[in-house]
Amino acid sequence: MKQKTAVYSGSFDPVHFGHLDMIERASKVVDRLIVSIFNNPAKKCLFTVAERKAMLEQLLKGHSNITVDCFEGLLVNYLRSKNLRVVIRGLRAVTDLDYEFQIAATNRTLFPDIETLFLMPRQRYTYLSSSAVREVAAFHGDLTKLVPPLVATQLKRKFPERSDNQL
Repeated sequence: MKQKTAVYSGSFDPVHFGHLDMIERASKVVDRLIVSIFNNPAKKCLFTVAERKAMLEQLLKGHSNITVDCFEGLLVNYLRSKNLRVVIRGLRAVTDLDYEFQIAATNRTLFPDIETLFLMPRQRYTYLSSSAVREVAAFHGDLTKLVPPLVATQLKRKFPERSDNQL
């Protein structure tokens, strides 16, 4: 029997509960899921690829059918290099649909064999984005409902609290 493997890619800068919800649910739809961190050298990220990979591996270590990987360049080239054809993408709200549809159509133009499966996160995560998490962390807000403790600790290291005389 042929195993179905899919790739769930993103920057994961940082990984949050919405990502983890998508990963958990996607891992139940396919036999094997590769969570692949997209390294975009043109984008200034808060965490290095190695830091993001380490966090994801730690958070997902109990899932035998999930592996964490990294890539740079076009997703279709990454898929070809792995001999894969299925991509998982998340849709948080209708605003994501237009963007994700464009990406899926472009990917299919470049790689006609690709299949993109769209999953919606649980309702409580539809507002959640990495940029929102970074902003809350930068202003020392409560991260408990946004990210796991491991990620919160790493964010606090990136945004140390200032004393009054540093303002």
